[in-house]
Amino acid sequence: MRRVAAACGIRIPHPRFVASTRRRTVRARRNLTHHVPTGAPMTAVAPAHDPAQDPAYRYRIEPTVMQALRSPRILTREVFGGLVVAIALIPEAIAFSIIAGVDPRVGLFSSFVMAVAISFLGGRPAMITAATGAVALVIAPVAREYGMDYFIATVLLAGAIQIVLAALGVAKLMRFIPRSVMVGFVNALAILIFAAQVPQLIGVPWLVYPLVAAGILIMYLMPRFTRVVPAPLIAIILVTGAAIVIGISIPTVGDQGELPRSLPELFIPNVPLTWETFGIIFPYAAAVAVVGLLESLLTAKLVDDITDTHSRKTREAFGQGIANILSGAFGGMGGCAMIGQTMINVKASGARTRISTFLAGVFLLILVVVLGDIVAIIPMAALVAVMIVVSVSTFDWHSIRLSTLKRMPKSETLVMVVTVAITVWTHNLAIGVGVGVITAMILFARRVAHFVTVTRHVSDDASGEAESVARYEVNGELFFASSNDLTTQFEYTRDPERVVIDMSRSHVWDASTVAALDAIETKYQRQGKSVTFEGMNDATTQFHGRLRGELGAGE
Repeated sequence: MRRVAAACGIRIPHPRFVASTRRRTVRARRNLTHHVPTGAPMTAVAPAHDPAQDPAYRYRIEPTVMQALRSPRILTREVFGGLVVAIALIPEAIAFSIIAGVDPRVGLFSSFVMAVAISFLGGRPAMITAATGAVALVIAPVAREYGMDYFIATVLLAGAIQIVLAALGVAKLMRFIPRSVMVGFVNALAILIFAAQVPQLIGVPWLVYPLVAAGILIMYLMPRFTRVVPAPLIAIILVTGAAIVIGISIPTVGDQGELPRSLPELFIPNVPLTWETFGIIFPYAAAVAVVGLLESLLTAKLVDDITDTHSRKTREAFGQGIANILSGAFGGMGGCAMIGQTMINVKASGARTRISTFLAGVFLLILVVVLGDIVAIIPMAALVAVMIVVSVSTFDWHSIRLSTLKRMPKSETLVMVVTVAITVWTHNLAIGVGVGVITAMILFARRVAHFVTVTRHVSDDASGEAESVARYEVNGELFFASSNDLTTQFEYTRDPERVVIDMSRSHVWDASTVAALDAIETKYQRQGKSVTFEGMNDATTQFHGRLRGELGAGE
């Protein structure tokens, strides 16, 4: 039979191949049935219904909390990830408290409250939210000039503003941040993370340097042997053990500030509810809200790219606002997403669910309140090693390769460099991104403006029976940058009495272009010539018709 079929050009699979295929199919079905518990579908399995009909389908790419709880491997990764983040959070929270001019307990309690709150309310699983340096820099003048009560009132108002901005759809503005700005943002972040470790390496005993080098080496080598326990945690444990065994005196976590001994309590700010108070705290609260949301949404987008998943940005914006309100209610300094700690959690530890974020907050509270004496002896060298590895792995090395720079348009490279330079100079990611976006917009407008062309054709009738017509074809996108010189591309005196301007290959975007078209029409009318616009699409016709002759265009 198989020979006859082959002679006819028909391929019949061999029985062994068919049997093996059936066995693989049965095993695959068994594996799916075994690994996917009821009520917790894995996204690798095609759903019974059309995914397009389920708006939440694209958000279930990563393991859910229930799947993580039922998988020892995933749960172990989440637990260790949260522990590493909690340990790394302690010195940073203390340092940010000092920057803000408040007690170290304020930053630590703020980090605990925000991490736990965002684990339930946030839209980006595995992202870490806590007290940050950007927020500390913005809000520091309030504590210095007006005191703690106004400081907490500012945090509460900032959270309320973030909720309002979330309701207004501020998260949708993320689509206007170009890739070159995102690359600059990531590279600047890596540079700032590395630069923040430099003070810990200056004026310290020489034995700190081999400990840092050992920690870096451990983090690079351990993943080759095991991934059950995150390499950062192993590095912290081994470096701490080495420092204790050797008995050397080096900077530790305890040297950064006093750790709290009690749980956070509710704090109601004692400020007068007047417009004067509002006028004092509103500028700072608005700055905190904008900076916090920008950093949080950028971090969420960065994690989306790393994990190849999608997050709900609007929910994240709401969550950040509520988390800041809760932080202020417990006497915290507020904060936003921490990019460095998020990179530790997502890239170094491999965490993917809300469990790691929740445990980071819980472990932080346990470590500083219950195990403060043990945490205090952790060498700063161990944490410096972790952050150096994080900064190196965060930097987009591909973006600065010579081959990449040769292929990349100069404008894109310029936007990236400007974003990095401004961010590193100001130590403010929000300012750097803002300047980068403005630079990208200017360069884009300049580039698009050069793509507008105007072509002239004149139809002459030798017999003189037909009227001569000058026909102009306008090609390109017409807006303020491209339409400024539009009036100079027409032959007003040489053209015949009838002029036709073909707009079928162009689009009018703004009032500047309508004013330019009015000016062209006016110039021809002064020469006693008629102008006809044709070929406009519906949107251009409606827009042009509404503003035509109403803008006072003239010569």
